[in-house]
Amino acid sequence: MIIKNIMSEDPICIDKDQNICDALRLMGKRNVSRLLVINTNSDHERELVGIVTEKDIALKLGSSRYGNMAPSHFHVSTVMTQELITADPDMDAGNAANMMLENNIGSLPVLRDDEIVGIVTKSDLLDICRGRAYERYTAADVMSTEMITVSPAERVVHARRMMIEAGIGRLLVMEEDELAGILTARDMTRAVINFRKLVPDRHKPSRIRNLLVEDIMKQNVRTVAEDTPVTEVASLMLETGYGGFPVTNQKVEGIVTKTDILDLMVEIEGVF
Repeated sequence: MIIKNIMSEDPICIDKDQNICDALRLMGKRNVSRLLVINTNSDHERELVGIVTEKDIALKLGSSRYGNMAPSHFHVSTVMTQELITADPDMDAGNAANMMLENNIGSLPVLRDDEIVGIVTKSDLLDICRGRAYERYTAADVMSTEMITVSPAERVVHARRMMIEAGIGRLLVMEEDELAGILTARDMTRAVINFRKLVPDRHKPSRIRNLLVEDIMKQNVRTVAEDTPVTEVASLMLETGYGGFPVTNQKVEGIVTKTDILDLMVEIEGVF
């Protein structure tokens, strides 16, 4: 399978000089978590200059350095990733998955002769993992058992640091060995944006520093059993839009994410 057959041919773009409120509105309207960032050059041609994700915005807004700045004051160019890793439309899907894993990224802009022709994401690749070759694998075969967890009483700024250091976009929230919730970069972005609208400027830095995980985490978390086939897990991720599920067998045994399933894909496709 080559990526031109699975990529989105109409990637959502935003100008680098728009602000991150515009970016979040566009993401919500188009139900995507990333945007390609463009600049119009002196020849009136669009050129790709970066990519911005909900996770980028969450990590920036949650920092103490930017704690008192309104989101409308951030240009997309201050948050975006500029070091782009791109793909050719004829690249094999297994190689695209391997490139994402090696660089810890969730998508690849697809270019032909420097022109944007699409974007391929982990979700696009996940669709391949619903095929027959994956039926004999279960959630237990691919899950990560070294879970990074946080307490509901922990401060959000600490959870943010944990995500940055681990290079992940979600944390399981555990209370006395019981699953209490899940905290994602998307939850953090939406909470901080709403928080900034409601809290007076002079109180924002201290209130954001003291915001707790339990204030913004998702509860009643959907889980999958250890023996759930990978094909079913992949389908659940595509249907719900969730990037990962805790894996249970009476208690939480691990977590399975898109990255874990792409690891399996790279192994099956024989990419080294």
